[in-house]
Amino acid sequence: MRKKIVILLTVILLLQTGTVWAMDPPVVTARAAIVLDQATGRILFSKNAHEKLPMASTTKIMTAIMAIESGKLSDVVKVSENASLVEGSSVDLEAGEEKTVEELLYGLILRSGNDAAIALAEYLAGSVEEFAQRMTERAHQLGAMHTKFMNPHGLNHEEHFTTAYDLAVIAAHAMTLPKFREIAATPERKISWTGRQYDRILRNQNKLLTMYEGAEGIKTGWTTPAGRCFVGAASRNDWRLISVVLNAPQMWEDTIALLDFGFGRYQWKKVVEANTPLKTIVVNNGIRDKVALVSKNNIGLPLKDNEEQLLRFEFNAPEEIKAPVIKGQELGSLQIYFGKQLVHEAPLVAATDVESTGFFSGLRNLWKRFF
Repeated sequence: MRKKIVILLTVILLLQTGTVWAMDPPVVTARAAIVLDQATGRILFSKNAHEKLPMASTTKIMTAIMAIESGKLSDVVKVSENASLVEGSSVDLEAGEEKTVEELLYGLILRSGNDAAIALAEYLAGSVEEFAQRMTERAHQLGAMHTKFMNPHGLNHEEHFTTAYDLAVIAAHAMTLPKFREIAATPERKISWTGRQYDRILRNQNKLLTMYEGAEGIKTGWTTPAGRCFVGAASRNDWRLISVVLNAPQMWEDTIALLDFGFGRYQWKKVVEANTPLKTIVVNNGIRDKVALVSKNNIGLPLKDNEEQLLRFEFNAPEEIKAPVIKGQELGSLQIYFGKQLVHEAPLVAATDVESTGFFSGLRNLWKRFF
């Protein structure tokens, strides 16, 4: 009896201190699901993550990326009749109404407005078809190689598809954009309503924002072929996870299970200290004959217990370079492997300036190096 009490107290203590020895993988209803670390892309759990599936309105994450990266947030868009008549969820835009790109973005993400999506596509690319092609090209640039867009809103099309992994990659990039993070986390926003004495009130449809500690977004989606879809993001102690569920009957429960698993089974650990010398390379014709290479930022990884011992570091940098060298100049890269898997790559930069020398100083340095 005493032994059972000791074991029980030990378990309670471990739970209270946040120490987790083991945690079963989540059981989810989704056809496809994934949770990954936003900073490094390390996959913490996946289910059918590379199966091509429809994505419904989670499409609008890519639409928002395109609009934000255009740099035209203050531009005024005149809503076309085509945009005003699109089916499905809308902001009730009227033909001829004028809205800024930023206002349309709030309508796109908070209300999931298909009309806002069409208005943005037509303004930024001239047509829905051209915009969808640009969306696909940008997604491939981000590493979402198995994604194809046929429209900016996600209404069903047999050639409009993604994978849970690709959608997580797209969302991870979206969350690097301050404007996207701001919009995705906004509970409510008013935008103008041309010709009326009152504004439109847009309320965020993302229930995760009030259901989960540290939730930051991102986007819901639903069509009959796609089922219930959701892309989520949450941060704790400056560590952000991205989750995706596609065709998920219980999308909120699935999302919470994925994020709980990520935060509970893994810990964020700093493995490289910023501005700490990691490697030195020879400098020819410089006032100093060597320069240290450092990482500009701290580098951390989500790791399970004892995984840190399995990390392997490889440096990709020249053995020697010619002066002058400028502090902060990129001179190589650091690759971090978990076993044989590359889990992170970061640039290495010069820690200091190294000015070039005259002819005789160069001879003296050469003499010192050999003797």
